[in-house]
Amino acid sequence: QVQLVESGGGLVQAGDSLRLSCAASGRLVSYYGLNWFRQAPGKERELVAYITRVGYIYYADSVKGRFTISRDNATNTLYLQMNSLKPEDTAVYYCAASSRSMLRPDYWGQGTQVTVSS
Repeated sequence: QVQLVESGGGLVQAGDSLRLSCAASGRLVSYYGLNWFRQAPGKERELVAYITRVGYIYYADSVKGRFTISRDNATNTLYLQMNSLKPEDTAVYYCAASSRSMLRPDYWGQGTQVTVSS
């Protein structure tokens, strides 16, 4: 079992930066790939970024060049640095852990709200 707790969401203005954190705990959590998903009102949940234990990284096209995913394997903490935020980045952001497919996580956090005003 893996537990995931996000923090760092909030209300910012367009162009601002924000850093999300996700504290991961549980058996063998360091071996999981870790994801950030987001879900905007009325839209499906989408994969934002993904990082494996050894550092393979994937970004959605919509965030490339603006967001940076990273993980600290010593503390089992996942980060998402979000720069140049846009109103369309407004969503609930979820941390997730995947043992196989980055599109089908095994575990989810409770989510943290990010709101970007124009």
